[in-house]
Amino acid sequence: MLAVASLPHDLGSYLREQRQHARLSLRQLADLAEISNPYLSQIERGLKKPSAEILQSLAKGLRISAESLYVRAGILDERDEQQVGIESAILADPSLTERQKRVLLDIYESFRAENGRTEPAAAPTSPRADQPPTRTTRRSTS
Repeated sequence: MLAVASLPHDLGSYLREQRQHARLSLRQLADLAEISNPYLSQIERGLKKPSAEILQSLAKGLRISAESLYVRAGILDERDEQQVGIESAILADPSLTERQKRVLLDIYESFRAENGRTEPAAAPTSPRADQPPTRTTRRSTS
């Protein structure tokens, strides 16, 4: 029988590393993600394969990109692994505010798009209070 732990990138080990980096106990992360402690333990040991919803809850509890977990679980195709790592590092940094993280990621994406390495990210679903209104340029008729 093929163990779930043999999935590409070994999701369980990655989750354990992220949990330890965030200095959370198994129980604390389980509470944050609103899943049971034994179920989280089974995921980390590679005995269970979590759904996308569970991965999203875990990412929120760990304050990392859900996309990085989706890639590791094989739900999404892997983009540039370095890019996912950079995004995860920014999102996991406890010394940055949520706004600072969002701005850093926006700048990073714009530079990548400018250099032709990736398409610009899709527009956010929620309104952005930190962006100035779009200006229209008028031509002089004189």
